[in-house]
Amino acid sequence: MVCVITGDVINSTKKPPQIWLSLLKKELNKIGKSPKVWEIYRGDSFQVLINKPEDALLAAIKIKAALKTLPNIDVRMALGLGSRTYNAAKITESNGSAFVHSGEKFETLKNEKQNLSIKSNWPDFDKEMNLFLRIILIPMDSWTINSAEAVKVAIENPGKSQEGLGLMMGIKQNAVSSRLKRAYYGEVMEVNEMYKIKLKALK
Repeated sequence: MVCVITGDVINSTKKPPQIWLSLLKKELNKIGKSPKVWEIYRGDSFQVLINKPEDALLAAIKIKAALKTLPNIDVRMALGLGSRTYNAAKITESNGSAFVHSGEKFETLKNEKQNLSIKSNWPDFDKEMNLFLRIILIPMDSWTINSAEAVKVAIENPGKSQEGLGLMMGIKQNAVSSRLKRAYYGEVMEVNEMYKIKLKALK
């Protein structure tokens, strides 16, 4: 099983591409190399393959946090869990149920007014996880630039104390604590852990 994330950048046309494109590419490069693992197409849409599906939700959260460090920019993403039956040189030419699920879910996101959602072979898993995602998206969609930066740095440095994170960001420990609290970082990470546990039970 793999996970395919299909996404697009919200408000991309209202900003010069160089503002958000380099940041998106930087995050995708941390996952793997283009075009085998990820591709950007149609200007502001992208697809990325996550070989370990248990890592997919955290990867999506991190992409969102990175893009929300820019003013008035956000991202819409669909996570498709399933198989990869055809492995092409370009991810956009590969195939399998993970790609189908991701594409189908992505097409419904605008109508559902949900910026992060999951589709798999397990409807009960999808229903439960998408409820939790709708709940954590309430704070996530409203992350400020400062909150998004704090979340991004915290995810990238899981072993660091808040004091250590503060030194990296040039702010005091209590400011880090405040930003992560306002971002509901603890709750977001709890949902990520629950996703991993529930996924493991299905595999």
